Amino acid sequence: MAKVTLVFAVLLIALGLSGFLVTGSQHPTALIPAWIGLALGVFGALAISPSEGRRKLFMHFNVSIGLLGFIGTAVEIVRSSMSSKPADAIAMGSKYTLAVLLLIYVILCVRSFIAARRARKV
Repeated sequence: MAKVTLVFAVLLIALGLSGFLVTGSQHPTALIPAWIGLALGVFGALAISPSEGRRKLFMHFNVSIGLLGFIGTAVEIVRSSMSSKPADAIAMGSKYTLAVLLLIYVILCVRSFIAARRARKV
């Protein structure tokens, strides 16, 4: 699962950088997905370890980052949708993409954790 984390980290960094460059480098908040991706990448690299305890620790960090990022993004999507001011299409697209990527990542992590626990019971 650590290698999957690195794939999601690259996708999130690409999303953040592309959003930042498309907006003319004027909106630093467009880099939020890149910062989340950087955190996932660092902890994902640390999770590639022969030590099971270390791998579990860093993967739990990663899924926590993913879940908090998803919740924060979902709240921001709802807040932006309820605003009387029209939302920027690029920003909303980036928010939706971030939310979907993080939701998929969290689901994959939870499935992996369940499979690992079942494998230990056998």
